[in-house]
Amino acid sequence: MAIISIENLSKSYRVYQKQEGLLAAVRGLWHREYRDVHAVRDVSLSVEQGEFVAFLGPNGAGKTTTLKLLSGVIYPSGGSANVLGYVPWKRENEYRRRFALVMGQKNQLWWDLPAQESFRLHEQIYRIPPEIFRHNLDELADLLAVQKLLGRPVRELSLGERMKMELIAALLHSPEVLFLDEPTIGLDVVAQHNIQRFLKYYQERRKITILLTSHYMKDIAALCKRVVVINDGAIQFDGSLSGIVDQFSSTQILRLQLAEGVSAEGLDRFASVESVELPKVTLRCNRQDVTRMLASILKQYEVADIAVEDPPLEEVIARLYEDHSSGGKYEAKTGEPSK
Repeated sequence: MAIISIENLSKSYRVYQKQEGLLAAVRGLWHREYRDVHAVRDVSLSVEQGEFVAFLGPNGAGKTTTLKLLSGVIYPSGGSANVLGYVPWKRENEYRRRFALVMGQKNQLWWDLPAQESFRLHEQIYRIPPEIFRHNLDELADLLAVQKLLGRPVRELSLGERMKMELIAALLHSPEVLFLDEPTIGLDVVAQHNIQRFLKYYQERRKITILLTSHYMKDIAALCKRVVVINDGAIQFDGSLSGIVDQFSSTQILRLQLAEGVSAEGLDRFASVESVELPKVTLRCNRQDVTRMLASILKQYEVADIAVEDPPLEEVIARLYEDHSSGGKYEAKTGEPSK
């Protein structure tokens, strides 16, 4: 059964085009020019219970707007959506108690108060029974290792510590659906890893449905099996994490470790040489040529070790974004733009 169901969802804004200069500004008092911005265009999507879905796209693609629509923060221009059996923008109290939204660039905690005071406010807002509130708070604080920080003002916490508190606030009422918008933005590597580990454990244990936006591909690789790519307000890809690499990358990377004393000279006859740091050499070639290339190399060079890898996910996603922006479209299995 689909927990999140979206049909042809759209959101447009009418934006005033302010002209440069004093004369244009005065003229604009009587005659204004507007343009329509289509933040979301006919998006259709279905998410099953317990899925952890990555929602990817460049800045301005419509990711955050979609999450705001599903949270009932804004109204759509067209289409429909159903989350847990509710229409989000009707803003029914029963629905509000069953989902949570965490935005990495927005705070829901009182800046000058200890986080535990904001948690008490959430207890009253969501009408959480005292015993459940205490159990959930203790569990989440232990999992995130912040028990000793609950009494400190939020403004004194580091960025990573504040994000942990934001997650606790979002999960205190045991939501069935969680929308995460850039939860690790600005965090260092250690803090990112801690947040990833917590989300993975909590999602697997509670079986909640999570829709995650992030520009950090390590978040996606660590947490999500399904990827939805949105660009210019429309969905460009919906499938598995491995599928996006297979479909939108035509190359693979060969990492060779040559035997001691073997030169790398001539390897560029077989594939594109990306780096040479003897005895290690990195090559790139078309997927369909990998087997033939390796056979030829092994006949002419003494090789101690070989590894065949897919290109980094960041590279594949970036090429997908760039190709869409340039007006091309990837052909499946080739990765080459078609015009």
